Formats: sequence, C-alpha cells, structure tokens
Amino acid sequence: MLIDFGFSFGGLAILLILLLVSSVRILREYERGVVFQLGRFWKVKGPGLVLIIPAVQQMIRVDLRTIVLDVPTQDVISRDNVSVKVNAVIYFRVVEPDKAIIQVANFFEATSQLAQTTLRSVLGKHELDDMLAERERLNLDIQQVLDAQTDAWGIKVSNVEIKHVDLDESMIRAIARQAEAERERRAKVIHAEGELQASEKLMQAAHVLAQQPGAMQLRYMQTLNSIAGDKSSTIVFPLPIEMLSGLTDGLRGEGK
Repeated sequence: MLIDFGFSFGGLAILLILLLVSSVRILREYERGVVFQLGRFWKVKGPGLVLIIPAVQQMIRVDLRTIVLDVPTQDVISRDNVSVKVNAVIYFRVVEPDKAIIQVANFFEATSQLAQTTLRSVLGKHELDDMLAERERLNLDIQQVLDAQTDAWGIKVSNVEIKHVDLDESMIRAIARQAEAERERRAKVIHAEGELQASEKLMQAAHVLAQQPGAMQLRYMQTLNSIAGDKSSTIVFPLPIEMLSGLTDGLRGEGK
C-alpha cells in the first residue's frame, strides 16, 4: 500500500509539473498575447511572463513590429487609357491585437488583398503624367485609403511607396517623341522671345540715333571700320544724306 501511495503521489507531482510548464508563456517586448477563456475573449497580456490555465484558456501571439508587405505587380489602366504595370511596398503594424485576431481571419492576407485592389482603384483615377511625376501625392492618397479601411482590424498603415511604373515599348517611344517636341517648342519660344527683346532694343537705339545725327554718322564710321577689317576686296557703303548735306554746306562756305 505504501508503494502504491508513493507511485500515485509521484505521478500527481509529475502531472502538476507538466500542467505548470504548459501554463507558462513568455512574451517578448514586441509581442502580445490575445487570451480567450472558454472561447470568449478575456484580455490582452504581455510582454513578459504570462500564466494560462490549460484546457480553459487559449492564447494567440501577435507581433507588434512593423511588417513590410510587397504588393505584387498590378495591371492598371490610367484615366487617359494607358495600360501600365505598377508595384508597391506597404509598411503597417498591429496596434490593437484583439481586433486583429477577432475582426478578421488572417489580417496579413486581408491587408495584402486590400492593398492590391486599392492600388488599382486609386491609380486608375489619375493620368499617366501624375503617376510619373507626382508619386509622393499618390503614395499619400493610397496610404490614407488603406489606413481608413484597416482601422476596424486594429491595423495602422504607416507608409506606402510606389516602386516601379513599367510601360511598354510603344508608350516609351511616344513619351520620348512628346518630350522631344516639348523641347523644340521651348527652344522656339526662347528664340522668339530673344528676337522680340532684340527688336525692342534696336527700336530704342534707332530712336536715340534719330535724335542725334552726329551719333548716326559715328555709327556709320564704326561699321565701315569693321567691314574694312574683313578680306572683302570691294565695299559698297551708302553715305547717309546727313553727311552729304554737311559736305555741301562746307563747300558753300568755302565758295563764299
């Protein structure tokens, strides 16, 4: 009898030790435990040492660190009917572990699918030029839409970055032709503006020279000097009327 009692006591002690070991949970600083008691939500525990009553309570670990989600390449049709392939990366984290476990079956998969559909719907409202030139604004729009929809799941979307916008070869050539035409247009505009400014300055110079006949004669002399420096053998230089009138006046004065 004593031997049977000793064996039963030892077995009971081993059973208690096993129950104690199975009831102990250790959660890291970035982990939380969502505890259910008889199937009903009880509380969120952690970090540190957590004791769970076996067969009565169950605990699900939730990681609170930021998760980097790579959104697969999506086929997007822009508002100006251009087909592009776009992929992005999303940064999110769980802020309410109980909602992330209770409100959605798999919060990671749900966030991934939602990100794909949101990426197509938001970018489809914009033109191709916006996708290429205004990525920061589009990133913010996608982040706000995702954050609003995942709030009920206890998830915070902190950042969205569009990585690549891929175009087919025909569209790349069309964009290149458009850029070349735009550069030619700017060159012509700059040339026309230069011609306009030059004509205004010439008009002002002509107005000044018209008020001073002697200045006009000096200008003719300067022009003659610059032409004489060339290798031309024949120079046709029209004399202004003012110079001729000055010579005739001088001759008249000598005759008198």
